[in-house]
Parts: sequence; structure tokens; C-alpha cells
Amino acid sequence: MHSPFPPDAVSPDAVPPEAVVSALRAAGCVFAEDEAELILATARTDAELTSMVDRRVAGLPLEQVLGWAEFHGLRIGVAPGVFVPRRRTEFLVDQALALAPHAPVVVDLCCGSGALGAALAAALDGAEVHAADIAPAAVRCARRNLAPFGGRAHEGDLYDALPAGLRGRVDVLLANVPYVPTAEVPLLPAEARDHEPLVALDGGADGLDVLRRVAAEAPAWLAPGGRLLSETGERQVTAALRAFADAGLTARLAESEELYAHVVIGERP
Repeated sequence: MHSPFPPDAVSPDAVPPEAVVSALRAAGCVFAEDEAELILATARTDAELTSMVDRRVAGLPLEQVLGWAEFHGLRIGVAPGVFVPRRRTEFLVDQALALAPHAPVVVDLCCGSGALGAALAAALDGAEVHAADIAPAAVRCARRNLAPFGGRAHEGDLYDALPAGLRGRVDVLLANVPYVPTAEVPLLPAEARDHEPLVALDGGADGLDVLRRVAAEAPAWLAPGGRLLSETGERQVTAALRAFADAGLTARLAESEELYAHVVIGERP
């Protein structure tokens, strides 16, 4: 794609803020002014600024252009090929903290960038935090985000990635699983469809394949009274609650109309 800016811009005025806003607006960015402000504040040189605007104009998610996403009061590092944490998922974190404000052991399954684990680690004093993902790029990203809190990230398929010593000890198990039905993946916004990993989006025929696997094995990993929390779509709530109940968990739903978030909560009796 042809850059709207000179490739060798070096002077402070080489890329005027107005030009950044105009380029983003022309590319269809609804919040062009806000995005321009973030890009201008992040870029360290004019050349970097030009590159960032070019990538955003080409359709990369803003968070991947910036290299970070704001989540639950933290700056979470993100990278190409890693799922970008959504603001609505902060509701999942809030539910976990309300239920277990002193949880000593936390696991973040399907962790992506590790945003959920990092948010809980920041809020829980001295908790043992583990995260896991099947994608190597996600695990590398999660390790960087968890490092300041002493958390650990593991690579592998769901529970297979976790240290065996966690079985029966997990107080809070977060699983922001992929829950888009396969047939609806092509209908997602281009930013997600083209620039985020399919494994983090596609949840199978009805969107609940991964959630069922997580729920089925959760009782073996949860401590007595431990809880599994997972985000799901509005149309999937009934089936998700059934999956939790079939696994032997006491299941209920928490909703946020403001964030359009639906979190299924299961407790090990």
C-alpha cells in the first residue's frame, strides 16, 4: 500500500497530526482523532510514526500497531498473531475478584496475551498465577505480561500445558475460550478475521467445543469451592450452563448490559 507520508521523514513537522487524522479517517477509522492521539504519543520517531500509520491504514488492529492494549488498568503488551483483549472481558475479571478476593492460586486458560492472568495477579497480593495457550506466539506474549507479577505461562492444549501439581489446587480458573461458531467466523470484523489467530476465535459448530472440554475437566483441577469462569455469547448461555452442570459444577450466569458481557460461573461443590 502506498504510504501517505514521506518515507524519510525526520523533522518534528514532517508528519503533522492533522495528516495522521486524515489518513486514519480516510481508511475508515471511526475514532480517527483518538487513535491518532495514541499513535502520536507512542511513536518515538517520525519514521516509526509513518510505519504505524501505514499499518493501521492497512487494517491492523490498533492495539497491534501500538504494541499494547489497555485492560483493567494495565498496559498489556500484544503482538501480531495474538488475540487482542476486549474491554468487555474486564467484566470476567471483576466477577472473579468479587467471588475470590484472596484467591491463592489462579489459572488463565486460553490465555492469549495473558491479560486476564496479569489483571488478577495485579489485584491479588502474592497469588500463584499460571497461564496456558496452545499458540507459541501467545505464550511468549503472556510470559512478558506476567513476568512483573511472578506469573508463569505454559504452552500446550488446555490442561495438558499445566504443571501436574496444580490438580485440585486451583481457586480461580479463567477460560476466555474461543466461542464464535465456525460458520460465523467469516462475518467477524476484518480486524479480527484477518489479523487474529483462528484458533482464538473459532469455537466449532455451535461455538462451544472448547468450553465443553474446559468444563469437563475443571473439577479435577479446581480446589473444593474453586470456581471456573468463562465468557460466552448471549445465544449460547443456556447450552454453556448445561455444559457446566453436566461436568458436576454448580452453574450460574453473570451479565453486564453495559459491556454486553455474559460470564458463566461454575463452582466445584
